[in-house]
Amino acid sequence: MSEQQEEQGASPIVGKDTNAAPRYQFLDRAVHASLARLTGGVSPYSIFAAWNDWALHLSRSPARQLELLERAQQNAMRLVDYATTKDQRPPFEAKAHDHRFDYPAWDHAPFNLWKQCFLAMHDWWDVATNPIAGLRARDADRMRFQVRQVLDLVAPSNFPFLNPEIIHKTHEENGANLLEGAQHFSEDLVQTLSQTHKPEPDGCRIGTDLACTPGEVVFRNEFFELLQYSPQTDQVHPEPVLFVPAWIMKYYILDLSPQNSMVKYLVDQGFTVFMISWRNPREEHANWSLEDYRKHGLMTALDTVNKIAPGRKVHVNGYCLGGTLLAIAASVMARDGDDRFASITLMAAQVDFAEAGELLLFVDESQVAFVEDLMWAQGYLDRPQMTRTFATIRAEDLIYTRAVNRYFLGQEDLPSDILVWNGDTTRMPARMHSEYLRGLFLENRLSAGRFAVDGRVIALKDISAPIFLVGTETDHIAPWRSVYKTRLFTDCDLCFVLTKGGHNGGILSEPGHPNRHYRVGFRQAGDLYTGPDDWLARHDPIAGSWWPEMATWLKDHSSTPMSSSEALVQYDTNKTREPAPGSYVFET
Repeated sequence: MSEQQEEQGASPIVGKDTNAAPRYQFLDRAVHASLARLTGGVSPYSIFAAWNDWALHLSRSPARQLELLERAQQNAMRLVDYATTKDQRPPFEAKAHDHRFDYPAWDHAPFNLWKQCFLAMHDWWDVATNPIAGLRARDADRMRFQVRQVLDLVAPSNFPFLNPEIIHKTHEENGANLLEGAQHFSEDLVQTLSQTHKPEPDGCRIGTDLACTPGEVVFRNEFFELLQYSPQTDQVHPEPVLFVPAWIMKYYILDLSPQNSMVKYLVDQGFTVFMISWRNPREEHANWSLEDYRKHGLMTALDTVNKIAPGRKVHVNGYCLGGTLLAIAASVMARDGDDRFASITLMAAQVDFAEAGELLLFVDESQVAFVEDLMWAQGYLDRPQMTRTFATIRAEDLIYTRAVNRYFLGQEDLPSDILVWNGDTTRMPARMHSEYLRGLFLENRLSAGRFAVDGRVIALKDISAPIFLVGTETDHIAPWRSVYKTRLFTDCDLCFVLTKGGHNGGILSEPGHPNRHYRVGFRQAGDLYTGPDDWLARHDPIAGSWWPEMATWLKDHSSTPMSSSEALVQYDTNKTREPAPGSYVFET
């Protein structure tokens, strides 16, 4: 590996083990790739290593063993007391996000005993997987996660003869729900084996109902299409807005339905909006790198916007992985004296990955090497392999509750814009994903000052453009305290918004959305650092949507409004323009 590749955290797609003859290494990788297809890309070696580390440290800790024995006795006595005493308060409660036991009959015998036994077992294992002196913290977290997967599998809510809701539904419908569920199961099985997309339900057609803000494709290369949306006001803000979504998902999460489209909201506020619509890579794109996405994606899009809005700075908005790419690009531009950004918005985007949440449970040397071997065979990380990773983080809800509702209760998935988008998954090119996992997640090079572009290290603190930073309270992909660290590694004017919701739901927080709130705080360049918990304590929630806060920020960092004819020029790509959402969004 070259010095530049080492600085960037790049990992070659072939030939990691320089001590092995290529033909033998090919055999290793082929075996690993075959095994990875059976395990969904999860390394069994990483799992066994975590169990081994935990078991060895538990075996040499008589204090923990006595603690667990005492806990088992206490839980057993609490269960006996609950079962034999009338009107006894339940000794164990499900976690706030766990809705498997919401059905009222779970509070009545005998179902309440099954529920309490399960929760007691969950409580015991929570204690058993607490850190032990000498046990690696990451292995303790992995153990807790793996035990949770097993417990979620054997929860009484998953079994028809133990779940009162299934029993009641089956009796009420004379078993028709089970026949419906069997049909749903067969449909899902065929879809999974054939790797086909479900047809879009009525009212959720892409280009008609979703991703339907009027616009046009103004540029296309092999990486992306650039969509332009014109402002819907007489006076427009001269500086346009360029969105950089993640390529792990389709862009139209930001232009979902007319009532919750961030694109539509901004054009209604007088902004010209440009959107990158990434191509869905295939096997022939295996060698696309993170640098390719920066240079041939974001920077090419910025150059095109500058031709359409000459002489104007650009507000750039990066979401999720797109925000991480934007932070890298902004650091490079700052280093090279390029000041074309009017402001930078980072939504649920991380620049430091030391506390990147439960996704870190899937990232260690063994796991990354295992995924690299899988991608070596395929040329990409496939859609279901990523989908399963995200689903297991909230398995009780995203896997088992859905399975119970669909296969045992016979319920159809209710059509909605967010579910259609969520099922419209993409692939990740092998080289880029390897660089992302190694350079950012595994080695955390960006915030450590060890990430190089064009052979030279970049620094986030060089960024001088003002930053609008958004975190979401219950994000399990980009936890808000991890997102907040951008305040630690930058020294420019910064506005931090913490909004209610998760990774996607918190961003989709349009005005009028019920039961929404947010917190907002400002930092000027040179201010002392405030930790996330102190920040939270000092800022009270504000009812409503955070979008108007963002619009105000953009307006405050824009020039005097002018007519649209003054702000833009017609950029001739020498190709026939087609209407948004273009063609790349339809690639599967």
